Amino acid sequence: MGDLATPSAKASGTFKLGGEVEIHRLGYGAMRITGPGIWGPPDDPSESLRTLQSLPELDVNFIDTADSYGPDVSEQLIREALHPYSNVLIATKAGLRRAGPDRWQPDGNPDYLRQRAQKSLQNLGVEQITLWQLHRVDPNVPRDEQFDAVRSLQNDGVIRFAGLSEVSVEDIEAASKYFKVATVQNRYNLTDRAADDVLAYCEQHGIGFIPWYPLAAGSLTREGSPLVKMATARGVSASQIALAWLLRRSPVMLPIPGTSKRTHLRENVAAASIELSDAEFAELQALG
Repeated sequence: MGDLATPSAKASGTFKLGGEVEIHRLGYGAMRITGPGIWGPPDDPSESLRTLQSLPELDVNFIDTADSYGPDVSEQLIREALHPYSNVLIATKAGLRRAGPDRWQPDGNPDYLRQRAQKSLQNLGVEQITLWQLHRVDPNVPRDEQFDAVRSLQNDGVIRFAGLSEVSVEDIEAASKYFKVATVQNRYNLTDRAADDVLAYCEQHGIGFIPWYPLAAGSLTREGSPLVKMATARGVSASQIALAWLLRRSPVMLPIPGTSKRTHLRENVAAASIELSDAEFAELQALG
């Protein structure tokens, strides 16, 4: 096991986004630096800012956010904490409207997507978004129109790389006729591996796979479960073991655990130094 006292995301290894930009595989999800229901400002804005400002010293150089987190709040806090950005890749998303706390409505209207990408440029204070992702494929808008809008954002230089979220292999193949898919962000964790086929496709094509809700473990977090027993034997937390499993699961896996607290952030990053044995990995694989 690596040194958990001085956590560094470097221990997670690297991945080349779009085959070009190298990032450390363990990143940071910036959804939790907002208010309850992912709505409005966080309860403790100063702690959220300090958490963001801690990312560089922990070698976290990949941050994932979205225009809908707040909305706008997450992007604006990232700018306040870290702008001008040095050696950090900020990824954002659009395609979900917000009507209130915990309320999410897909909107894949091409004009709306382009408008929101422009707003993200302002919120983040950048001239180009390095990675922009379609947050959802809107079932009420022809997906080809949505993919064409993404291509137009690339052609206009608004975004460099493009990704998708909550998609099937068939969706990725359809989108690939319009732009090179750099990342896919699907729900994936120890107990939810419905996207295994998508992960396999991403491995075959060099596409980064960003698992959202990476630390959900359900009943596995109960006292006496194999996950808890393994963590206790290691002197670490169950969530750290779950992150270590994700990192070992695939070389294209880019976990982005989120938090608004510095202590929790350090704990998450320390998971990058946990090296699971073959037997431990096999036991965790069997739990799914």
